[in-house]
Amino acid sequence: MNSEENPEVFYDKFQKQLEASQKWPGLYMFKFIVKSKSGQLEKLKEIFDNPSDGMSLVNSSKNRFQSLTVTKKMKSPLEVIEIYKKAGQIEGVMIL
Repeated sequence: MNSEENPEVFYDKFQKQLEASQKWPGLYMFKFIVKSKSGQLEKLKEIFDNPSDGMSLVNSSKNRFQSLTVTKKMKSPLEVIEIYKKAGQIEGVMIL
């Protein structure tokens, strides 16, 4: 999100893009980066009800960061946006 952009305006645009980009319900891929051993990874997993199917975790070359990818069937763009809002409240999480 652009730092100058109002979050409501950003999420409204994002919702329209999601609606136009695919059919709903459908699979959606989330990507996040967190510092290794920071506890953020566990908090992210909780947002997804601790997924195991459709989840992959990759360590950076120096093991300082971890990339979490979760592919999950979502009911609507609003459900996707709610996940991103929850993830955005976790300090240190980078949303891709």
